[in-house]
Amino acid sequence: MSGFVEKPEPTEVPGLVHLHTGKVRDLYQNEAGDLVMVASDRISAYDWVLPSEIPDKGRVLTRLSLWWFDQLRDLAPHHVISTELPEGAPADWEGRTLVCKSLRMVPVECVARGYLTGSGLAEYKESRTVCGLALPEGLEDGSELPGPIFTPATKAEVGEHDENVSYEEVARQVGAETAAQLRQATLAVYSRARDIARERGIVLADTKFEFGFDGDTLVLADEVLTPDSSRFWPADQWQPGRAQPSYDKQFVRDWLTGPDSGWDRTSEQPPPALPEEVVAATRAKYIEAYECLTGTRW
Repeated sequence: MSGFVEKPEPTEVPGLVHLHTGKVRDLYQNEAGDLVMVASDRISAYDWVLPSEIPDKGRVLTRLSLWWFDQLRDLAPHHVISTELPEGAPADWEGRTLVCKSLRMVPVECVARGYLTGSGLAEYKESRTVCGLALPEGLEDGSELPGPIFTPATKAEVGEHDENVSYEEVARQVGAETAAQLRQATLAVYSRARDIARERGIVLADTKFEFGFDGDTLVLADEVLTPDSSRFWPADQWQPGRAQPSYDKQFVRDWLTGPDSGWDRTSEQPPPALPEEVVAATRAKYIEAYECLTGTRW
């Protein structure tokens, strides 16, 4: 069992139709047919959306995505039309709302990996492959790969787990031409972002993108290169052979699986609320990532 511990009711705004409540974002459609994407302060872990929120998280994700879209605009067009608040929207939506083109979304999580960790490491230990791609012997947790690889996944519903799939399976599902476009765009965007992050003392270990089509044009959508969609590691602490410190929700995961939470993740019981110190430490990590990458104070 997993999903929302407490599923929020959608906010009613005149002129907007609620489409979907995701782990973090709520999607609406305006009268012009554009998508209105609102990033909440919700946080998820182990396929649960937790009852606690992380203050400012939605604004950090939104502002950081906008910064990255600007850095990448010559490589990939993006879906953002405006950051203007829709008329009648609550004041709390300020800074966390994007008006976006309505795209024909490709149902694939486009994952790029430059370092070995997470589910890729687990597969590598078993078969020396990641998503069926053969890798050299002798790699360990946190090792840099010989070059970035495209390791797509299926896009799961809230409370379910994305599953890694082969490139051949993606080509079967969406067609060979679209699969090739996804791979080329994913690796190009990852490589640019990795180099930008490296200049700022951050290792971009892996990340996932979503793409959609605006007519025949492939467009970068959703969030991009945030601590929710990427693994960022402090470069000066990177040391292969162990788990790396990271700019993300590791404080949350560690507390939930530690003795203080009293939660058994193998049970069907929902996880408990987070203590204030875990909320504060997680908020600080998100803001630190934003400041390190953009070079601007929060």
